[in-house]
Amino acid sequence: MVTHVLRSLWAEPRPANPPGRVWRDWALVAVLVSWSVVEAVLREDLASRPLVLLAVLAVLAPLLWRRTHPFGAVAVSFGTWTAVDVVRILAGDGSLLLYSISAALLLPYALFRWGAGREAVVGLGVILVWLAVTNVADPVSLSDTVGTYGFFLFAAALGAAVRFYAKIRMRDIDEAKAREREQLARELHDTVAHHVSGIAIQAQAGRAVARSDPEGAIDALVTIEDAASRTLTELRAMVGVLRSTQGTELAPRPGVADLEGLVGDGDARPHVEVVLSGELDDLSPAVGSAVYRLAQESITNARRHARHATRVTVVVTGDPDGLRLSVDDDGAPGTAGSTPPGYGLVGMRERATLLGGTFHAGPTAHSGWRVEATLPRAGSAR
Repeated sequence: MVTHVLRSLWAEPRPANPPGRVWRDWALVAVLVSWSVVEAVLREDLASRPLVLLAVLAVLAPLLWRRTHPFGAVAVSFGTWTAVDVVRILAGDGSLLLYSISAALLLPYALFRWGAGREAVVGLGVILVWLAVTNVADPVSLSDTVGTYGFFLFAAALGAAVRFYAKIRMRDIDEAKAREREQLARELHDTVAHHVSGIAIQAQAGRAVARSDPEGAIDALVTIEDAASRTLTELRAMVGVLRSTQGTELAPRPGVADLEGLVGDGDARPHVEVVLSGELDDLSPAVGSAVYRLAQESITNARRHARHATRVTVVVTGDPDGLRLSVDDDGAPGTAGSTPPGYGLVGMRERATLLGGTFHAGPTAHSGWRVEATLPRAGSAR
């Protein structure tokens, strides 16, 4: 089992898309450099101030690359540190380095947070070698030695823990997206099955009346053409999002007309109000179902997380190009951010995006939380 764990760690790839340098990184290095200069000027126990200051700057500079090149930053920083300590041992120089150099404690964290598995193992070896050398250069008590090792190993363990949490978080987000895709694919499957059934019935009717009523046969062909066009549109969407064909449900899917059912009884709190306006007829079933699901999830979130909310307003407006959905609650300001983020919003955004629409959710300027989505009338898979 231990061998399997070590092999898994060695084969662990780097996390994707590590964040690049931002102004805070430059500010951190600038503060540490200023601290080092001031310390080099004021301290009296430094044998060679320019060389010590140069070595400290070489140790601190790699902090700028600690996320994009974690192993390189560790190798340069702790390699320089080790070389300085070896020189101090050979020269018999017992002077101490600058205290600002302790900021290199960030590097073990970054190594295990952003480095590949083999980089983390080799980099940790570099750090442990430096710890052994520096204990020779600056002999300390056993408790101080254990504490020093503990600090660096704790930083590495913290980086590994944050990395593991981020990995689990991304996996859960991917699973939420996959579930939303599967549900949308099932709904599109139902729509296609309905259209194909209609085409078959109209074709049978047209063949039956073709000789006795040619006009009726032409009308049946027109209906078949319209249904076939809708079917092709839904098929393209389904092919774009289909991830699983198992467990397909053929029950009717709710749509815009079913939004009134979300109001519930008058005793439920917060009270839900649904306002429908504009052109809401002749919608793609997938779009109608998406509007219902987005509204349903938004109302559920408001009831669970909006403190002191008394009203939730659902407004659906249709026009020739598409639909606009907005869901507002009057809960206390900032309540949404006070709870750990879930995956409901991830699924809602995924559904809207797959149908060619947009999605936004966040606190309003005054109070409460707002969910907004726009969807094309026909729906198009991306």
